[in-house]
Amino acid sequence: MTSGWIALLDDLATLTKVAASSLDDAAGQAAKAGSKAAGIVIDDAAVTPRYVVGLSADRELPIIAKIAVGSLKNKMLLLLPGALLLSFFAPWAITPLLMAGGAFLCLEGYHKVMDLVRPGHGDHAEATPGAQSAEELEKQRVSSAIRTDFILSAEIMAITLASVATSPVWLQAAVLGVVGAGMTLLVYGAVAVIVKADDAGVALARQSHGILRALGRGIVLGMPVFLKGLSLIGMVAMLWVGGGILIHGLHELGMHGPEEAVHHAAELVAGIIPTVRAFLTWLVGAGISGVLGVIVGALVDPLANHVLIPAFQVLKKRLGRKSAA
Repeated sequence: MTSGWIALLDDLATLTKVAASSLDDAAGQAAKAGSKAAGIVIDDAAVTPRYVVGLSADRELPIIAKIAVGSLKNKMLLLLPGALLLSFFAPWAITPLLMAGGAFLCLEGYHKVMDLVRPGHGDHAEATPGAQSAEELEKQRVSSAIRTDFILSAEIMAITLASVATSPVWLQAAVLGVVGAGMTLLVYGAVAVIVKADDAGVALARQSHGILRALGRGIVLGMPVFLKGLSLIGMVAMLWVGGGILIHGLHELGMHGPEEAVHHAAELVAGIIPTVRAFLTWLVGAGISGVLGVIVGALVDPLANHVLIPAFQVLKKRLGRKSAA
């Protein structure tokens, strides 16, 4: 009888080790996939604060919370099941879809580059009625933010899925869920801190003395610079990530030349200063990917403006007429 209990405890210990190893594997895969989506996360955190500009300060956090809930629904209820179905029924489509998302990142990055070169280039103001109430404006802002988030979330989930495409389905689901929830908390937690930093700075500057007062003034004066810097980092990261996705996607589809050329160039430059070889290898690879991202964005821009967007608008009108009828 004692030996039976010992055998049972040994089996339980083995199962516990397997479960712990599986959880550790899922966490490791999630961290690896999340790091690849860093560029999108930075850009999302840089863009989202603009949705609360011009609205009451006491509505900023509730609006961010609504956008975060919408983002979580996008990932968990739509994108995660869709990614699993895609992985099961059409795994061959993962790389082309990922490359399409990479091209979209290049397009977004290109627009930001053009905004720097020609300010106002990417402005597309939404028509808002003059008599629009604060409640209606808030709903419009939240809806617009969630639509934009869906595109960025789709790219995050596609990058994640590509990282675990050969893993068991349960591990894919676990990693997608961890990355989806983690990215949402990270992005919108950071956004909440960013949008309230000015208020905290003003409070410190008004009510405190000495170092705290100077700190408050520094926060108020530094936030615009910080947001510009964050936007710039997001732009560079989107171009680097988008270009890198395209290069690696071509490699996965059998066109090895571009990725090998980037690797050889990086190795050649890195050999000049062996002490920082790893950093130079990464820097050259990221730089080439970023330049490719700008080129691809410039090529995709007219296609999007003159073909894809008009086609989508026509389709939207037709669907609207059918639903009205």
